[in-house]
Amino acid sequence: MSESRYAAKPWLGLLSEAQRGPIEPDDSLVHALRRAAAEAPERPFLAYFDGRLGYREVDELSDSVAGHLAARGLERGDRVAILLQNSPLFVLALLGAWKAGAVVVPVNPMYKSGEVGHVLRDGEVAALICSDRAWETYLRETAAGSPVRIVLTGCELDFQTRGDARVLTFERLPQADDTDDLVAVARAGHKAPEGRDVAPSDIALISYTSGTSGTPKGATNTHGNIMYNAERQRTGLALPEAPVYYALAPLFHITGMVCQLGACLNSVGTLVLTYRFEAGVVLEAFAEHRPHYTVGPSTAFMALAAHPDVTREHFSSFVNISSGGAPLPPALVEKFRAGFGPYIRNGYGLTECSAPCASVPPEREAPVDPVSGTLAVGVPGPDTVVRIVDEAGVEVPFGEQGEIVVRGPQVVPGYWRRPDATAETFPDGELRTGDIGFMDPEGWLYVVDRKKDMINASGFKVWPREVEDVLYTHPAVREAAVVGVPDGYRGETVKAYISLRPGAETDPDALAAYCKERLAAYKYPRQVEILPELPKTASGKILRRELRSRPHDND
Repeated sequence: MSESRYAAKPWLGLLSEAQRGPIEPDDSLVHALRRAAAEAPERPFLAYFDGRLGYREVDELSDSVAGHLAARGLERGDRVAILLQNSPLFVLALLGAWKAGAVVVPVNPMYKSGEVGHVLRDGEVAALICSDRAWETYLRETAAGSPVRIVLTGCELDFQTRGDARVLTFERLPQADDTDDLVAVARAGHKAPEGRDVAPSDIALISYTSGTSGTPKGATNTHGNIMYNAERQRTGLALPEAPVYYALAPLFHITGMVCQLGACLNSVGTLVLTYRFEAGVVLEAFAEHRPHYTVGPSTAFMALAAHPDVTREHFSSFVNISSGGAPLPPALVEKFRAGFGPYIRNGYGLTECSAPCASVPPEREAPVDPVSGTLAVGVPGPDTVVRIVDEAGVEVPFGEQGEIVVRGPQVVPGYWRRPDATAETFPDGELRTGDIGFMDPEGWLYVVDRKKDMINASGFKVWPREVEDVLYTHPAVREAAVVGVPDGYRGETVKAYISLRPGAETDPDALAAYCKERLAAYKYPRQVEILPELPKTASGKILRRELRSRPHDND
């Protein structure tokens, strides 16, 4: 590393003094909670519709959850799976499990039975905390074939009285005989077990990847990984004292966990939760709670911008808005700023580096590469080294494309019980991301695309992002995703899937012609299909793999 051209960290010149400064994070979010409860016991920590929970109350409720889990036989280091949406229940379950010395396995509530079953078995999960509805509809049967021996269920109608029917579309179920009531447990006044304090090197999360390239693997995020990024978020965003965060990203996703919950708790701020994303509910929460910060995928900002009731006033309280988890087209950034005021700052990270490893500093705007039209995702932090390497792992010069590799205090030690995958992805502790990108001489990082998503059309490389960025400049396009599909003549050809903005009209031929005018002949989409909505993960990433599996014309 001493001879590395990237070791000089040219990006340091783009960071403020506060962003470059050393940090001393707490050992864990549990320690941060106890500090916050002592400093500001009555300050609202969680706002859930019309409900409020202060720091002392959350500390006491999560203590009680921890005490109950320990009394039920949960040992230090046991795994606790949490399958819940953005509600106070998630936060109490998470902090309670950590106070019991457990490792948390966050599970996407959109997972089907087979996907959940894999996580429960692979993680050797001892306890499951979920909604009453999920338990009754499919999780009881799923858990029966797993190591789970303790089950707590709750209803997300608790801790609020508004009952917004746009998202809270369910009723409370009778308490099941084979589960414990999470809310009753939290209110029982149990004491947290002694001798279970966690250390920075202890595993905090086993975060299962989305499985875009095979069976999901569990990244082992340590408490130190999480706290480093949460503290860098706190010191780097330039937010006011007692900031208000809106949880746009789901908390079970690493972005929501670290950049919203972790950063908010570290800042002794207020975290606004509204169960799940619904554009009208989100906009009303913006108006009611006046948040200073949020982070979410570009698709969420597209949906908010397309809502018929949206105004500039909805965004007037924001000091900073970030986007991550899905590509951010330059055209969207400019349309959003022109329409609503805020400049959306890009960011880049992975589950394997505990969310961000590069972001756009608050006082700067990301440049657009003049050759490719790609928007920079930001610059690394002061303790992080991002390099670009070729297929042999050799560094390439600034400006040349290669695989992005990351080394720093946020990079996880490996995958849960996957030594071969760990050795392949983390050689010598450095993360091989599988993303293709480049860095300019100033230190701005650009992500071109996933290595596996590259399209080979008649021997020419086509990166889907480049085509998608052109499509996003079309006034009728709301969402765009480009994939390679089989072609008898070219081997592969480019196909674009589009959803349209409300009230907009166009047709596939017009969109193909629009791209043809702006791209090389081998890049423009030969096939275009317009859909009402594009398939997405719960975190907002458009699922290219689902689009690839759809039936295609053979051009």
